[in-house]
Amino acid sequence: MELDARIRGHVENKLGGLDKYFNNIQQVDVEVGLITKGQQKGRIFFCEVNVSVPKKLLRFRREFNDLITAINESKKGIQQVLKDYKEMLKENN
Repeated sequence: MELDARIRGHVENKLGGLDKYFNNIQQVDVEVGLITKGQQKGRIFFCEVNVSVPKKLLRFRREFNDLITAINESKKGIQQVLKDYKEMLKENN
């Protein structure tokens, strides 16, 4: 699947501000694409977000029949993962 400027811009817009939820993010990798194997009900898109923080890789993935929805839902999901991880760190200190 070719990533056009509109999709790239949407990903950057939605996932560019994750540092609001955790202040020590080292790297964010986002993969979007079209699932091609085993699909009988039309096209299914995915968005996977991998966030590197010290000593940990946090990951969230969503699949939908619409790429924009997959990106939007991945944003919500990774935000929650970051919040939960931050809370866990507070509890362990």
